[in-house]
Amino acid sequence: MNTMEDLYKLYRQFPHICTDTRNIIPQSLFFCLKGENFDGNNFATQALEAGAAYVVTERQDLKDNPHCVVVDDSLKTLQQLAKYHRQQLRIPVIGITGSNGKTTTKELVAAVLSRKYKTSYTQGNLNNHIGVPLTLLNISDEHQIAIVEMGANHPGEIADLCELSMPNYGLITNIGVAHIEGFLSKENIITTKKALYRSVIGCKGTLFINIDDDILTQDLNYQPIITYATQKQADINGRVVRNDGLISIELFGQTVDTHLTGAYNLYNMLAAAAVGHHFGVSNEDICAAIAQYQPANHRSQVEHKGSNTIIADYYNANPTSMTAALHNLIGIEHPHKVAILGDMRELGSVSDEEHARIIQLCLDNQIETYFVGSEFQKHLAGNPHSFANVDEANDYLAANPISNGIILVKGSHSIHLDKLKLLQ
Repeated sequence: MNTMEDLYKLYRQFPHICTDTRNIIPQSLFFCLKGENFDGNNFATQALEAGAAYVVTERQDLKDNPHCVVVDDSLKTLQQLAKYHRQQLRIPVIGITGSNGKTTTKELVAAVLSRKYKTSYTQGNLNNHIGVPLTLLNISDEHQIAIVEMGANHPGEIADLCELSMPNYGLITNIGVAHIEGFLSKENIITTKKALYRSVIGCKGTLFINIDDDILTQDLNYQPIITYATQKQADINGRVVRNDGLISIELFGQTVDTHLTGAYNLYNMLAAAAVGHHFGVSNEDICAAIAQYQPANHRSQVEHKGSNTIIADYYNANPTSMTAALHNLIGIEHPHKVAILGDMRELGSVSDEEHARIIQLCLDNQIETYFVGSEFQKHLAGNPHSFANVDEANDYLAANPISNGIILVKGSHSIHLDKLKLLQ
C-alpha cells in the first residue's frame, strides 16, 4: 500500500477510526499515535487482537504483517487521510473557533441544524491537531452538513487546522486573552484566530459575524457575510429579557426560555440562530432547539445542591470568560451571591496583572469570594478566603458552610474545582 488513494480505499471499507486500544471498535482502522507519555506503536498488535481490521503504525518490524500499514509518521498520515476525505466532500463545512464559547456555540449550532439536516459535528472538545482529523473522518455519506470546532494555543494553529478542514463557512465567537502564554501577545492571538476568516474568504465562502465586536469586524471588507448583534442592526438580533440564574432571550419576536446561565451566552445563541436562518431552518425550530439545549461538561450549567444554586462553569477559565461570568453574577437578582474562583492558567507574563484585576473586580462589587490557587494567593496574603488548593478550600467550607446562596464556580480545569465538596 503505497499511496493515499490506497489508504483511502481501506478507510472507506473500514470507516471507523480508533486511537486508543481501550476503546477499540471492531473492524476499525487503528492509528498508532505518540504523546509525551505514551507511544501507540507499542500497542499495534494489541489493537489487532482487540478487533481492529488494520493498524497504521511506524513500526518497521511489522511491515510484513498484512494487517499493518507501515508509515513514517502516523499522525501526519492521519491528517493527510482526513484532508483527502475532506476533498471528496460536497457538503457545507462550518468552521468555528474563538477564545471563549466555541464549544457551546458549536453545540447550539449543531442542535439548530439537526432540526433540518443530518449533521456531523465535533464531539466533545476534539478540536486540536488530532481531534480535527478525527472529526473530519467521522463525516459519512449520509451527512448533509458538518461543523468543525478548532482550538489553538500557539500561533498558526488555526491556519494549520483550516488547511485540513477547508471550511467554506466560518464563525469566530470572540477573540480575547486565552492561552496567551503560548501566543506571547494578543496581536498573535488575533492573527491566529482570523486565519479562519482568511481560509473561508480564500474559497469565496460565507462568514457569520458578531458585528457588535470591533475586533471581529476590523479591516473586514468582504461579502457574503451574515451578521448578528444585540446593539447594532443585523440580520439576526436578540436580547436578554430575564436573568434569574437561567436566561430568557427575545428572538424572532418571541421569548425563549433557556437552560443556559450567563448573559454572555446570548451571542452564542444568536450565532446559532444566524447559521440556522441562513440554512433555511424555520424560526420556530431555531427557537425550539435553543430552548431545549442542555449544557454539559460544567459549561454554563445550573445545578441545585442542598439550599444552594450552583453556576457550574469550571471547565476552563481565562480573563475574558471570568470577567463575563462575574458580571453575570453581579446582574442576577439574589440576596446571597458567592463566587469560588480558581487560578487562570497559561497567562504567562500577564498572569499577575489579570489575577489582580479579577480580585479588584470582586472587591469593587462586594462579591463574597473564595479564591483557590497560587496565582490568586500571591495577592491575598493572610486573606482567610484564599486557599492554595481545593483541599484547603474544602476544609474551610466544611467549617463555614455556605447556605441559601447562588454560587459561581469558575476556574481553569487544572485547579480541580470539580473536587469541591459542595458540588458533590
